[in-house]
Amino acid sequence: MNELDFDTPRFTIKKPAVRHDKQGDASDAERSAAAVHAFLRDMTRSAATYMESCIRCGHCAEACHFYVTSGDPQYTPIWKLEPLRQIWKREAGPFSWFHKKLKKPIDSNRLREWQELLYDSCTLCGRCTLACPMGIDIAALVAQARRGMFAAGLVPHELWAVAERAEREGSPLGATPRVLKERIEWLSDEHGVDIALDRPRADVLATLSSVELMKYPQSLVALAKILNRLGESWTFRSDGYEATNFGLFSGNLAWQRDMTLKLVDAAIACGAKTLVLPECGHAYGAMRWQGANMYGKPLPFRVLHISEFLAEAVRAGRLKLKPMQGTVTFHDPCQVSRRGGATGAPREVLAALGAELREMPPAGDASWCCGGGGGVITLHRADEQRYRAFEIKMRQVESSGAQRLATSCSNCRLTFDDGQAHYKWGRKMESLLELVAGSLAAP
Repeated sequence: MNELDFDTPRFTIKKPAVRHDKQGDASDAERSAAAVHAFLRDMTRSAATYMESCIRCGHCAEACHFYVTSGDPQYTPIWKLEPLRQIWKREAGPFSWFHKKLKKPIDSNRLREWQELLYDSCTLCGRCTLACPMGIDIAALVAQARRGMFAAGLVPHELWAVAERAEREGSPLGATPRVLKERIEWLSDEHGVDIALDRPRADVLATLSSVELMKYPQSLVALAKILNRLGESWTFRSDGYEATNFGLFSGNLAWQRDMTLKLVDAAIACGAKTLVLPECGHAYGAMRWQGANMYGKPLPFRVLHISEFLAEAVRAGRLKLKPMQGTVTFHDPCQVSRRGGATGAPREVLAALGAELREMPPAGDASWCCGGGGGVITLHRADEQRYRAFEIKMRQVESSGAQRLATSCSNCRLTFDDGQAHYKWGRKMESLLELVAGSLAAP
């Protein structure tokens, strides 16, 4: 096992200048009015109940990796919602007449100050929600608050830019349909595997994350090998392939809906019975749990994360695997496990691989976030606190005593790779999907 001395001084990076990004040329008054309108528009009964339920117990603080590793009270999860809470109490709460006398309206300067708390220091991981004794879904409220920030044109520049590119080109990283076709042709030739694209009819629509396409293309090869071995009727579709949803990250419901409907329309067009989501946590949350809301009615097909699809194939006896070597620990992607409920699926797959699983303390739904989700890894100004939060994951991995580590989210994998390079940590994150493809038993 690689040793890591956590008592030595932390690696440091140049701290970027404080900045509050904005989009458009609206006046400050127009920005604050837009934010207030969006906050109140989305204030459901559940959200209003949450606003009135917090007892300031502090449990959510101890569950947040940004608070725990900094000790800074501003990173307390419920505090990140203070502008939303004040707007609710002043404008629509049961005692709004009273609060209007006590509190001034939220202005755009206050919202600018909160930009870091709502975007840079929250991965929407939901660990705070799990810890809250009052059952407040803090992560969902932060996502709701981001919608108000987007309406005000107060989104961190890098996150806004990739979200806008995804809306305009269909991919946050420029993986356009032409790039997709070229990459698939190259991967197919390079690895001698048939990678289906734009078949008019298929039972399974496979989707991907552009992180996989551009940085981890071996994942696409692995998926093709497995689906071909299973004899599935499947395809990628150039009219709906990008599952990562930066509309969700940034707070733009219209963009979130557009990204979702591309996948829905592509699945319907080829008659798919199952839509398989890639190793991407937020893609799972966006489609599996919010897809029907975006579509406006029940989806006419099943939605499975790739780990769930593999677990089903194992359970049915369709997927035969050779035993892998060494002990392994598994990093649970927050949006698949804690927020998505698919905690058991990867463990079924690892069991089928004959792996000796050594769980991180704590594991499963209680596991700590990698620190890069929710769009945080795109924000360079958040690097210092993200690296600091990543130290928790390094401790977890080392405490497990496992020789290998795996996950089922490419964004988590990217965060691990970046953290490993920053700390010169002698560990490498592996893909569950690629482990399976590398252990396929002879037919």
